[in-house]
Amino acid sequence: MEVEGFGNAPVKLPEDVLLENIRKVQRGAMLPPSDSLTHHTDDKGKTKPASYKPGAQINLDVEMETGTGKTYVYIKTMFEMHKRYGWSKFIIMVPSVAIREGVAKSIQMTAEHFQQEYGKKVRAFVYNSKRLHELESFSSDAGINVMVINVQAFNASGADNRRIYDELDDFQSRKPIDVIAKNRPILILDEPQKMEGPATQKSLPLFNPLFILRYSATHRTVHNKVHRLDAVDAFNRKLVKKIKVRGVETKGLSGTNPYLFLHRIETSSAAPVAWVDIEVKMQSGIKRVARKLEQGRNLFDLSKGLEVYKDFVVSNIDARDDTVHFTNGDELHAGEASGDVTERDIRRIQIRETISAHLEREQALFARGIKVLSLFFIDEVVKYRDYDQADEQGEYARVFEEEYAQAVDELLAELPLENVEYRDYLTGIEVGKTHRGYFSIDKKGRMTDPKAAARGELAGQSTEPSDYDLILKDKERLLSFEEPTRFIFSHSALREGWDNPNVFVMCMLKHNESQNTISRRQEVGRGLRIAVNRNGERMDHPVTVHDINVLTVVASESYKGFVTALQKEIVENLSARPKQADAEYFDGKTLKTGDLELVLDKSLAKKLERFLIKSDYVDEDGHITAAYHEARKSEALAELPEELEAHRDAVFALIDTVFNGRAIDDMFSDGRTPKRNRLNENFQRKEFQELWRRINRKAVYQVEFDSVALVQSCINRLESELQVAPLQYLVTEGALSDDVTDENLRDGSAFVQGKIRSESGKSAHSRVSYDVIGSIAQNTDLTRKTVGEILAGIQPAKFGEFAKNPEQFIADASHLIQEQKATAIIEKLTYDAVEERYDSELFTAGETGNDFKKATEKLKNHVYDYAIVDSKVERDFVRDLDTSAEVVVYSKLPRGFLIPTPVGDYNPDWAIAFKEGGIKHLYFVAETKSDLPSMKMRELEQTKIKCARKFFDEIGRRINDNSVKYDVVTSYSELMTLVKDVG
Repeated sequence: MEVEGFGNAPVKLPEDVLLENIRKVQRGAMLPPSDSLTHHTDDKGKTKPASYKPGAQINLDVEMETGTGKTYVYIKTMFEMHKRYGWSKFIIMVPSVAIREGVAKSIQMTAEHFQQEYGKKVRAFVYNSKRLHELESFSSDAGINVMVINVQAFNASGADNRRIYDELDDFQSRKPIDVIAKNRPILILDEPQKMEGPATQKSLPLFNPLFILRYSATHRTVHNKVHRLDAVDAFNRKLVKKIKVRGVETKGLSGTNPYLFLHRIETSSAAPVAWVDIEVKMQSGIKRVARKLEQGRNLFDLSKGLEVYKDFVVSNIDARDDTVHFTNGDELHAGEASGDVTERDIRRIQIRETISAHLEREQALFARGIKVLSLFFIDEVVKYRDYDQADEQGEYARVFEEEYAQAVDELLAELPLENVEYRDYLTGIEVGKTHRGYFSIDKKGRMTDPKAAARGELAGQSTEPSDYDLILKDKERLLSFEEPTRFIFSHSALREGWDNPNVFVMCMLKHNESQNTISRRQEVGRGLRIAVNRNGERMDHPVTVHDINVLTVVASESYKGFVTALQKEIVENLSARPKQADAEYFDGKTLKTGDLELVLDKSLAKKLERFLIKSDYVDEDGHITAAYHEARKSEALAELPEELEAHRDAVFALIDTVFNGRAIDDMFSDGRTPKRNRLNENFQRKEFQELWRRINRKAVYQVEFDSVALVQSCINRLESELQVAPLQYLVTEGALSDDVTDENLRDGSAFVQGKIRSESGKSAHSRVSYDVIGSIAQNTDLTRKTVGEILAGIQPAKFGEFAKNPEQFIADASHLIQEQKATAIIEKLTYDAVEERYDSELFTAGETGNDFKKATEKLKNHVYDYAIVDSKVERDFVRDLDTSAEVVVYSKLPRGFLIPTPVGDYNPDWAIAFKEGGIKHLYFVAETKSDLPSMKMRELEQTKIKCARKFFDEIGRRINDNSVKYDVVTSYSELMTLVKDVG
């Protein structure tokens, strides 16, 4: 007798309930609601509804930007569906072997993590028609079972691929597909846009899926989209790397101009200097070499008398816009090559720039235990591996080794002698072992163009399985510092299905990127994941995430050209986003804060629109303005209308779903703009070292709530301040006028307004049952028991106000309790210093990765040559500090300097040391804030600042040194009022 096994239980909800459930999820996610369960929209935007029948195939789309962890998400989704509904049979379907191997590896690597969270492990296997006993276990096992299958296993024409549809003697005369279908599996499609061919689409119903979940960053056909995490969302939530682009472009190709290429401009202790490639007359002939130029340098002399460089004298080097100006009127921008420039020259420049960017990131991240990888996309395999050459090296491999050796020699010459570990790491890696290739191979076991596969010219895997296994499978080894591989050359084979969190540099070595059929977005996506350190820990701390996680792309075109094309691709995939923040879009949207929901009706939608206009957050066309963007970034958004303030975070999350071109611009920056902000001799001054010694202690905090006292303080606060107003509405009477015409009926003027009266009423949701304790508990992070004691303690008449307006009661009560809790945190918070201290390496790390567009003029008393400021308040503050007669030395504290608090880590702004005499606080740590009413600090930030005050007071007391004062100031004059000894 045939065993049925443990198939997934069917969904028994009727069509209208299913559809409404999906629409509810979509409203909460700010997505357009579906018209029917089985409709879909093709890539041309045409909607194709289909009638629903019980058992019909339902598709749910999950949009997740590349690099945001969709594999992790759908593995977790399987555990959740098993936990909530008992479903246990899942099939992950992928378009390629590369993706299949990546998914299988992810399931293996996360097994222990999910076992700790859910107490269970998945039984996962890769489908193989030669190992059908695994399919037998898939059906008969009651646990969570996952089969990973690539589409070639069931839609290709080969005999082995077709076995899934055949009755097999070695499978008890059964068809594998029939056994699969009896399980009613849930299909998870990874990159479904790659599986829309006729053969695959025809095969999907044969699996008899309970429903299909589709995960992709770029859905070609849209079904019922239930989640959206697009490129803008991912960047704003700091889930992916920031992108910097180093463009390489040519100008003046006629040969009448001298050969010049501007690598970069460096800031120095004196004036900026420029690194420029020029041609120099040598005994062996004319060679192109890199030279450091200062203002006044004559290129004719530097080139040993080459006539073409006559009149080329450096008149100015501008570090702000990366430009070198010459006395003859010519100018050169960073990344520009002029003169007789061949494609081979451009490729060499790109390889050199990639090595330079790699070593910059590596030097900055080595001490943090983060290995840096770089990825080259090339157009022909022969450019990397040429079997006609004696050493089998292609042009790019040869150029790479030449440029790498030179770059390392130059870096070692400049590297501080005390940087022993990184110096040993560099010198311990052989140039020939630090780069590898990942390609398909021909029948002789050699690397070849993967397009040859379509012509039947390939056979098997690499004869160098270590390359294949290391790059595709053994990511842990690839990320270890013991493995010398740091540079990977590949064709389009790695455009999808493979990525690595520690790819920090990409180089596009291809003939003509405008003719490239692989999108920039696909290629850049290989390096967007958040990096991990040698222990596998994600480097995603919100304060430092975009200091560490920066992907540099070296392109064979201008920065502007590459970024414009990439942004265009991103915008094209943001089609679901509205373009205007107006009442029409807000109407009907659901705001959710904890268990509390608010549906925006027309009135509230209009009120929100007026708020945006009044605050200058939208222009006259309803488009998001720069003012909104800046206020959002600095957490200085204006107060919302009273009815919406309780849902503040949800309101601004809704506004963020509107298309914002500025947000897309902020995803990118010029890879040449950041320069070294030199840590100067002021850092070694005894006054600053004394200040640093006093504040660099790490600490742990402890909060011991007196729950009885907290309950009583909340009761007292609710009794005195909770005021719930009944809902008010206006009743307007009117009647038809005596003179009724077609025209005034159409425009509404046929009615004459009469009396207006105000009425009080019950909540529009009075028939809805509320879990008031649960809602407040979730909003305040307190237990139900504690919230219950608070509500039981207030007067019955006060609690009776709940019926007047439940939504306001929950929101206002939550807010008041949260404030009392914050007060209790400060009162009961204690800090203990630990032996560990912050290392001065934090300041060294702060030398790189700076946006000089935000830089001040060069400073004399700051520990860095420049200060990178975020606002006019900070710029004015720095100006006054640097010219003050009382200030000895000061610093903007590096982002890695963090004070732990119960509401998140906190990074203060400034550390200042004053001269002795008339100063009651020689050492000061300051937070600078605007004093404008619209810039009121958020409650969370205020709590962090109160915790910081406690930190400095208690640490000072415990080490018997209260010489450091901490406070918030809005200007230098306010600072001096706090530190001057006027008594």
